[in-house]
Amino acid sequence: MIHNNVILRAKRPEDIDKISGLLTQQAEVSLTEQGCQRFEVYQSESDTQTFILIEWWTSQEDLDRHKNAEQFVQVYIPKVVPLVDRFPHPSRRLV
Repeated sequence: MIHNNVILRAKRPEDIDKISGLLTQQAEVSLTEQGCQRFEVYQSESDTQTFILIEWWTSQEDLDRHKNAEQFVQVYIPKVVPLVDRFPHPSRRLV
């Protein structure tokens, strides 16, 4: 199992709603992709500019395929990434 967690922070508060909508759309599509076991989007209650993506993929190949999927390439990369500071955290689950 591949655990990919990503922290995103909106560069500008006025983009929060747009980012929220795009990330929701990304999650809905990603959950239909082969090997996607979990794709959750959280918005921090203490810092509304901060979003957390929790992703579980069956294999590295599935995650790599996701990164080449139409939604990722045509929506996430060009429409979300320019609006945020992005901090990926590939992780090892301890418990």
